[in-house]
Amino acid sequence: MDGIRLNDFESLEACGANKQKIVEEITRAFAHQIYVDGFFNGDPHPGNFLVSKEPPHRPILLDFGLTKRISSSMKQSLAKMFLATAEGDHVALLSSFSEMGLKLRLDFPEQAMDFISVFFRTSTSASEAAEYAKSLGEQRARNMKVLQEKMNLSQKEVKRFNPIDAFPGDMVIFSRVIGLLRGLSTTLDARIVYHDIMRPFAESVLQEKIAKGPSENAQWINDTPVHSDVEAKLRQILVELGNDDKILGIQVCAYKDGEVIIDTAAGVLGRYDPRPVQPDSLFPVFSVTKGITAGMLHWLVDKGKLNLNENIADIWPEFGTNGKNLIKVHHVLNHTSGLQNALANLREENPLLMADWDECLKRIAMSAPETEPGQEQLYHYLSFGWLCGGIIEHASGKKFQEILEEAIVRPLNIGGELYIGIPPGVESRLASLTVDKEDFSKLSKIASRPELPSTFQPENISQLVTVVPALFNMLNVRRAIIPSANGHCSARALARYYAALVDGGLVPPPHSSLSKPPLGTHPHIPKFPSEITSKKQKGKKSKAVGSASKKKGNGYELKMNHSKDFKDGDNGRESNGDGYTRLANDSTSGSSSDASPPKGFAASENSRQNNS
Repeated sequence: MDGIRLNDFESLEACGANKQKIVEEITRAFAHQIYVDGFFNGDPHPGNFLVSKEPPHRPILLDFGLTKRISSSMKQSLAKMFLATAEGDHVALLSSFSEMGLKLRLDFPEQAMDFISVFFRTSTSASEAAEYAKSLGEQRARNMKVLQEKMNLSQKEVKRFNPIDAFPGDMVIFSRVIGLLRGLSTTLDARIVYHDIMRPFAESVLQEKIAKGPSENAQWINDTPVHSDVEAKLRQILVELGNDDKILGIQVCAYKDGEVIIDTAAGVLGRYDPRPVQPDSLFPVFSVTKGITAGMLHWLVDKGKLNLNENIADIWPEFGTNGKNLIKVHHVLNHTSGLQNALANLREENPLLMADWDECLKRIAMSAPETEPGQEQLYHYLSFGWLCGGIIEHASGKKFQEILEEAIVRPLNIGGELYIGIPPGVESRLASLTVDKEDFSKLSKIASRPELPSTFQPENISQLVTVVPALFNMLNVRRAIIPSANGHCSARALARYYAALVDGGLVPPPHSSLSKPPLGTHPHIPKFPSEITSKKQKGKKSKAVGSASKKKGNGYELKMNHSKDFKDGDNGRESNGDGYTRLANDSTSGSSSDASPPKGFAASENSRQNNS
């Protein structure tokens, strides 16, 4: 084939070829090969290309000696990884790693994003290459320092430590191709914006799968047996909604008289995540989190650790400032504390401050009420969680997430499927948020509502909706403790919690065996390979890895040892119907309050869930 070699700069110049456009076309062609075809040339160096002599001077690929064919699932994983770097989405990045088989030895999300983003950064010209290489070296040194501190390693050990436990072979060829394409752009002095050129191809491979509703995808509804006639009817409705493009992903679970009658999962995990929703997928549940938080507080009342008529300042001394000394525990539960707008300014000041648990508790303790306690009932849409959280920690003397496990997760056997602040290692099961444009348009038509505070009227909510998905898809926000808004759970775990509440605190029998994987089989705090393998290692390095694994992160220790309050086999009704396990025993309550948990367990929130 007649043409001009890419490294023949004089001939390219003489015929008027545009080197920038040539490299863009080559990059576009390889993006198509990788993301669309799943079959690509693995050796895009300058010698393997020609440029046609006649306009429009198209690039010609010569050699297909080294090629790679990848599976459909790997195409999706590579596309998801690329889009994660474009969006700065740490959750999607870690999820893509899990899907393709890339395993990390430790929780290293920021550095992982830096590492992968290097592949897709805008290319530099030859004159800028040296300076950019220097900056990359400095970035690598910073990452090594973080690794050294995180793993408690010496300088010698950190140089030998490999944070990657398993690296898939397909990823090796992929990274080689991207590296050679970058070298090609530098050689031809072309500036390539990879995120712009490759994005449409990466999006196409994911959206092709996502766009297939029930009519085209027989597996759109998770293939689990039907529990009841009502579940069969529900699935018919979901299919209709799915075909009308009204559902992206959904879980539905319901109990009746302690038994599961619905447990259905359907759709996909996100706009750029075509994996099917499973029964154990984790969804962000926003204000439904308040019902869980309220339940923890009522559990402390049942345990005699708390009194609903108690002044909060007597439990939490720092709280008794700025006229809050008469606010009682029940005022918070009933949304009558007068602090309905407390910390609402974080949205404008710095939304990421919501992820700082200690700072938020400090600020809520210093806030001032707008009305006298008990005078006016207005929805405490954000402040409710921090108010309850501060009370829970000060009344119990334990961390918020320790009480969550002790009061709810372990007794109900829902480990790994209910969190307020996710731990590292569950990212591959997370659903992501997307704005529903049709629902968004309806917000502007809603009139003001008297039960909502001034900072949470429909016009404010419509502004929030535009930023909430991006904010609550962020890894640090998902990992934060925000007890009003960032619970993550499966429908079956949430339904089991509420089934216990409506039955007077009785723990239902084990969840349906038809649901796979079985509820309660996930470790609540996943372990990284470094923790699992460190026992096999010897010497100082082993000790360093082990000690690092116990460091806290956002309220969790990677290794938490708690005694089990409920033995296996005790989580349900006995055959005679008299032997019940309770979330809390009535006889342990030391409360003199007029309220009578567990009948009123989280009742202040149950009536509000449809409004949030």
